Amino acid sequence: MSAALEIADWPAVTVEIRVRGRVQGVGFRPAVWRLARELGLQGEVLNDADGLLIRASGDEAAIARLLDRLQETPPPLARLEGVDARYVALELMPGFRIGKSEPGPARTEIAPDTVVCPACVREVFDPLSRRFRYPFTTCSHCGPRFSITTAIPHDRAATTMATYALCPACGREYDDPGDRRFHAETAACPVCGPRARLVRCDGEALTFECVSMLDDCDAAGMLLQQGHIVAIKGVGGYQLACDATNAEVVARLRAAKRRETLPFVLMARDLDVIRRYCLLSEAETRLLQSPAGPIVLLASAGEPLPTLVAPGLRSLGLMLPPTPLHLMVLRRMERPVAVTSGNEAREPQIVDDREALACLSEMAEFALVHDRPIAMRIDDSIARVVDGLPRILRRGRGYAPETIALPDGVADPPDLLALGGDVKSAFCLVVDSKAVMSPHIGGLGEPLTFDEYRNALAEFTRLFHHKPAAIAVDRHPEYHSTRLGRLRAQETGLPLIEIQHHHAHIASCLAECGRPLAAPPVLGIVLDGAGWGADDTIWGGEFLLADYREARRIGTFKPVAMPGRDAGTNEPWRHLYAHLSAAIGWTALCERYGQLSLCQDLARRPHAALDTMIRTGVNAPPASSCGRLFEAVAAALGICRERQHYEGEAAARLEALASSPIVLAEDDALAYPFAIGELPGTKLPFLEPLPMWRALLDDLARKTAAPVVAARFHKGLAKAIVAMAQKLAAAQRPQLDTAALSGGCFQNKVLFEATAQRLRAAGFAVLSHSQVPANDGGLALGQAAIAAVRMHKR
Repeated sequence: MSAALEIADWPAVTVEIRVRGRVQGVGFRPAVWRLARELGLQGEVLNDADGLLIRASGDEAAIARLLDRLQETPPPLARLEGVDARYVALELMPGFRIGKSEPGPARTEIAPDTVVCPACVREVFDPLSRRFRYPFTTCSHCGPRFSITTAIPHDRAATTMATYALCPACGREYDDPGDRRFHAETAACPVCGPRARLVRCDGEALTFECVSMLDDCDAAGMLLQQGHIVAIKGVGGYQLACDATNAEVVARLRAAKRRETLPFVLMARDLDVIRRYCLLSEAETRLLQSPAGPIVLLASAGEPLPTLVAPGLRSLGLMLPPTPLHLMVLRRMERPVAVTSGNEAREPQIVDDREALACLSEMAEFALVHDRPIAMRIDDSIARVVDGLPRILRRGRGYAPETIALPDGVADPPDLLALGGDVKSAFCLVVDSKAVMSPHIGGLGEPLTFDEYRNALAEFTRLFHHKPAAIAVDRHPEYHSTRLGRLRAQETGLPLIEIQHHHAHIASCLAECGRPLAAPPVLGIVLDGAGWGADDTIWGGEFLLADYREARRIGTFKPVAMPGRDAGTNEPWRHLYAHLSAAIGWTALCERYGQLSLCQDLARRPHAALDTMIRTGVNAPPASSCGRLFEAVAAALGICRERQHYEGEAAARLEALASSPIVLAEDDALAYPFAIGELPGTKLPFLEPLPMWRALLDDLARKTAAPVVAARFHKGLAKAIVAMAQKLAAAQRPQLDTAALSGGCFQNKVLFEATAQRLRAAGFAVLSHSQVPANDGGLALGQAAIAAVRMHKR
């Protein structure tokens, strides 16, 4: 008996199927249409504010097959969170159709932007294709999504493609079930879609004598090869690009951006170009070629690049061209280009065309612009393979605003707003029991960045029709995000939930690892620069007994004064002096190590004034900061001693030294020792760095190579962290067996891998970040999870 006859023996039923998750803008409706037609069903599929809705009538066995296949083989970019079906009494029209979208309060995901797919790449470079060298070629499986979204549900009318009416040829593809552009809302071609053009930033007419150029993108590539700086309108904002192998133009770009040492990202045409400059593992290759297409940090090796590309570092941030436009620009480039955001230093990326030409004219001579508006500003994501897993260091294009599930056990939390931190800021909405993270925004101390933060918050609120029942903020009284949250709570009467910084870090890690609410507490190890502690002092190297409900400090790093408070973090010599004074004392230091250049350098500093600040506590609060310890050790080696030009520069350069090939076989026995003491009057265990400092200074006196010193510090710190973890875990009843690692210092590959591997060897299960950053970029997720639990208890 044939399968068709078997199905015919089943009774006919009508069902309504709700599909939730990332199901809009990913080719799901066409996939359902094809499958329903194949199974002989009648009805419709449509987008609505809750996701995807299917109304189908037919044999019950065929509908069962539809449900199975939807879950077994969804479209490549889809992510299912649930499929529910119920019987309904509806009379459906014959045939199966894609219905008109139904608006309403948004309860579905917005798909992230994805890089151009291989099929579209082949079209772009096929001379016989009607999209030959068309820079906005996309299909159901690739292209812009979030960055062009103006409303939900995802339809062409709800994107910045709304003004581009499909030409007859694109219309036929849109209506053809066999075409991969069947109901692709971003479909376009040279006849009906956006157009790119190359202009001079000074407004003068553009002329070229070269006749071999194919188009404006090709001309932009030629200008890059000739040593010009070109502004390029990308997916989420303008970029500035130049030839990364040309030291003179790289220096010009640095001067124009007033970007002294922050490394430039590199974009290369293909993997062959990347392999000439970097080591590339299989995991890193997969990450580079993934639909998200992030910037990937890779170990530099092979052909040298100008030192100004990534001063003092042994890694390079590489990315493949994310769009056909970038591919066309780089088609003839046999070398990478340096890429940075198109904006003044520490300001948001420019998205407006007029603003770009006005503001970037002193940085770039030419601009490759286009007429498709950018609805949502978004930076490129940055990722790194650490301890065998891809880990997001900055969450932007390709990942945001992908949702993250809240802890299992928190039933139907109300909508919530979590405002995150102050540096590397991002906020989080709780919508329909899911966490929606914003893209990375930046430091809120910059007025224009804070404006962008508020604008992005307003856009997310509008898109998701978000009406929070409470607002979660960091406890730090001076954070801009905290002040904004307090103001909104006062204006609206909503509850304000203040959450300790390091508790939020651990909750973020637990949430993205899927740790259920009922699970026992973990040993949370949070290493960062600074956060407001539960005792109103500055914390930054913490061991917590933590779950979503609460966090109790059970260990810490030794508190050391921060002369100059936050402003002093730009001058690592201050932290070097404070640490050496606390550990050894200035007089004893000079007596034993006075011949060292670091002592002679510090002797010229205003140490008497610093002594007064430290003694009185005026503008020099104590901080148990791991980040400040890294800066002090870096300064001892002469790294950024006078000044660091971006957050974490000294630590990044110290990590680069520790990654040197000459220290790969360094003996663990030579790792610098730490001690474990107790804070007076508290019995709180702390890591005492005095033995480390003595060993480090002795090595400097013996003229030990700086990479060896850096490696011994990293290994010694990892051993000390694990020793503390073992001591603390054994003291708890029941004994702790799981450690959660969070905080910006754990984005250090050398430290993370040494710590995680030693923890596992000691019998711990290790939880860590991969979907959201370990730094403050992931803070809002933890705040949202804690707030959801607290509201759940009410």
